[in-house]
Amino acid sequence: MNFKPLFSRSRTARLISLALAALLLVSNTRAQTIPEPQQDQLLNGLRVLIWTRPGDPNVLLKLRIHSGGAFDTAGKSGLMALLGDALFPDPTTREYFTEELGGRLEVTTDLDAINISLSGRASEYERIIEILGTALVTTPLSPENVKSMRDARIKLVRESSISPAMTADRAIASRLFREFPYGRPFSGTPDSLSRIDRGDLTIARERFLNPNNATLVVIGGIEKARAMRALKQLLGNWRRSDVLVPPTFRLPDAPDTRTLIVDLPGTESAEVRLALRGLARSDREFAAATLMTIIARDRWQQSMPALDTLPFFVRHDSHVLPGSFVMGASVNTALAADAIKAAQNTMRSLITTPPSATELARARSEALAELNKRLDQPAGVAELWLDGYTFKLASIVDQIKALSGATAVEVQGIAIRLFRDAPVATVVVGNASQLRAMLESTGQIEIAGQQPAPTPSPASTPTQAPPNRATPTLLPTPTPAPSPATPAARPANPPHSP
Repeated sequence: MNFKPLFSRSRTARLISLALAALLLVSNTRAQTIPEPQQDQLLNGLRVLIWTRPGDPNVLLKLRIHSGGAFDTAGKSGLMALLGDALFPDPTTREYFTEELGGRLEVTTDLDAINISLSGRASEYERIIEILGTALVTTPLSPENVKSMRDARIKLVRESSISPAMTADRAIASRLFREFPYGRPFSGTPDSLSRIDRGDLTIARERFLNPNNATLVVIGGIEKARAMRALKQLLGNWRRSDVLVPPTFRLPDAPDTRTLIVDLPGTESAEVRLALRGLARSDREFAAATLMTIIARDRWQQSMPALDTLPFFVRHDSHVLPGSFVMGASVNTALAADAIKAAQNTMRSLITTPPSATELARARSEALAELNKRLDQPAGVAELWLDGYTFKLASIVDQIKALSGATAVEVQGIAIRLFRDAPVATVVVGNASQLRAMLESTGQIEIAGQQPAPTPSPASTPTQAPPNRATPTLLPTPTPAPSPATPAARPANPPHSP
């Protein structure tokens, strides 16, 4: 007897379309409730974006310096992070924001920017601007302060537990980008930080910490007239730069495609990473790449069911310049080769097989939900506005439209663009004595810290081996420890995230 399926394929497709249409309606409606910021600019070039929220007793300020760790001097990674530390070196300033202003003060540095976030009661707005202006205009870079801040950051880096996952993340970045700025740890290492002196920080401050290289967002119960009056009075003497340094660097050479094993003796787990060059955040195909990344994660999981109970991730790290597409997992040593092969098969499947309607709808729903989550909080809105200036993006509404309108053909097209004939860097952190034999089936391997074997001459073998390459510079091997998930890693059966 033939049974008619409860839902025919056409009816399922219609239901998916209806559900997606409803989600898009909600997303567009949510975006339309966020007003466009009131824009202004000081005479020194500082861009100001203001969102007045009548009745809000608090105010949030986010200042972004549009130069980050990518501008660290060669051999002195952590320079821009240390400059961020120098803005508010006294811990009592942070305590003042928490205890007296009812808010918080935070400074973070990434590859693209130094981000300063200040919040407190709207009634104390002028005081907040005064504290910010003092840090920007008279940054405390005395020899004593520089030594104290440098020692504190070195101590912090040394005391931070360098997990196998962190070691793998840094090793894959170094393997993929080599000496390109994106291959260096922007937070610094003890050795690189020890080379930074007061002169380095003074030069960095003069080159990058300038109002015409910055954007400020003000959100809260502050009228524009009051906001601008305080900014002109207290930040108007912040000196602009005559020359802005563009993010132009020599592109890195292609990565070594041998699997690099970083030895971690005595452990039964392995951190697996595969990476290749990705897109810049401003790329017009970024929306399709976002959906493709989510679909890649789901296909990898489907092709290797063991990942259901293991931390794993797929991410697209985008920056001002083209970043990286990374697949990573924390697995038992015996599964390392299977994880690599499943990841390779996933990339091939994305080239040859376009996403189904169900895959595309699920990925779109997840991406839009994440964007809506950011729109729910003033801090998220501020970050989206700042991203617009950092990466020269379209409006929030246009970003939603790009995610909503990306097609299966476009998603497959970006997979072809990124993956076809692209050299893939592969790193495995774990017990080298066990991993070596297991990983030989995935291709040629290299053990970090060991000299590569001599290249056979053409006469001795019909296929010449790859040329010798310098052994990559890696962080010291950490002591064995259970392999935790990276910050972007996914525990067993969590909600999906892009």
